[in-house]
Amino acid sequence: MKAKRKADKSEPANDPGSLAPMEAHLVAGLPDELGWQFEPKWDGFRCLAFRSGSDVDLRAKSGKPLARYFPEIVAGLRDVPLDPFVLDGELAIAHGDVLSFDALQMRLHPAESRIRKLARETPAFLILFDALALPGRPDLAKLPLTDRRVALEEAYAVAAGSAYLRLSPYTRKRADAQRWLDTAGGAIDGVVAKRIDEPCRPGERAMLKVKRMRTADCVVGGFRYESNARRVGSLLLGLYNDAGKLDHVGFTSAIASSDKPALTKTLEKLIGPPGFDGNAPGAPSRWSTERSTEWQPLKPKLVVEVRYDHVTGNRFRHGTGIVRWRPDKAPRQCGMEQLGREARPGKLIAQMMRGS
Repeated sequence: MKAKRKADKSEPANDPGSLAPMEAHLVAGLPDELGWQFEPKWDGFRCLAFRSGSDVDLRAKSGKPLARYFPEIVAGLRDVPLDPFVLDGELAIAHGDVLSFDALQMRLHPAESRIRKLARETPAFLILFDALALPGRPDLAKLPLTDRRVALEEAYAVAAGSAYLRLSPYTRKRADAQRWLDTAGGAIDGVVAKRIDEPCRPGERAMLKVKRMRTADCVVGGFRYESNARRVGSLLLGLYNDAGKLDHVGFTSAIASSDKPALTKTLEKLIGPPGFDGNAPGAPSRWSTERSTEWQPLKPKLVVEVRYDHVTGNRFRHGTGIVRWRPDKAPRQCGMEQLGREARPGKLIAQMMRGS
C-alpha cells in the first residue's frame, strides 16, 4: 500500500469534513445594480470535490460524504491532470436534455453492487461553477469571483477531456438572466446571483437565488394517521425559527396511496421526541388513529421539499404538494427564511450538454 502523500504548500489546507459551501438566500427577483454574476441553479446535489494525490473526496452541502455513491466521479477526478484542487459544483444525471433528481436519489443506496450498476447505466457528471483551490493556488477562495472564474475556466480547459465534468455558463447581464427565468422550461431550478468582487464565504448565505415556483424544504416533525386506518394520512411540516426551535408551518396530505404502507413503516420507526419544540400543532398522542388534533411526534430526520402558494403568519395557508424527498439536505438547514417569495427558470441544459 502506498503511503499517503504529505501536503506541500500548493495543496489546499481545507478539510473536506469542515469546509462548508457558500449558500444562497431566497429573493423575489434578480438584483438591478451592477456587479453581479448570474448562473443557472442546477437541479442536482451540491458538491464540493477535493483531490490530493490519489485521494478524492466528495461532500454534500450537509457535509455528508458522497464518494461511495458516485464512484465514476471519483475515478474521473483522479484522472484529471490537476492536483491538488477544491472545486465547487453540482452533481447531476441527465435524461435527454433534462436533469433527473430521481436518478440521483437512487444512488443513495446501501448496496455497493447496486451503486456500481447505476454508475455504469446512468453516469453522473459534475457541473463546475467555482474553484476554491488549484495547483499552486491554495488560497484561491480568498480572491474575488472574477479571478476565481478565470482560474476555473483555465482549469476546465486542462481537464476538458473528462466525460465527468461540465462547465456551468454564466452571464453578467441581468437581462440575459431574466430571460433564463422567463423562458425556462424547467430544465434548471433557478438563477443564482453572486457578487463579482467578493471572495468565497464558506457557510454563509452570501449569494442570491431566484426561482419561479414557490417551494420550501421542510422537516417532517410529525404525522397523522388516516381516519379508521393505521397508515399515514398527512405529514406535519416544520421549519427552524431564529431561536433554533422547530415550528409547525403546515401539512401535506398529497401522498400516493401506493407509497403509504412503506412510508408508514418508515415514520413509525422515527416516532419519538422532540417533534415540534417551537410552535406545535397540538398535544401529541403516540398511538392514536384519530386524525383530528392527534398526531405522532417524530425525531427530526426526514426532509421533504413541498410546493406551496400562500403564507400567512409563517404558515402555509393551504395544504402543500410533495415535490421530492431531500436525503441530501440536513434538517437544520431548513429555516424560516425559505418562506420568502421564490421562483423557477430555464433551458440552458441542452447547450451545456453540447459542450458550450
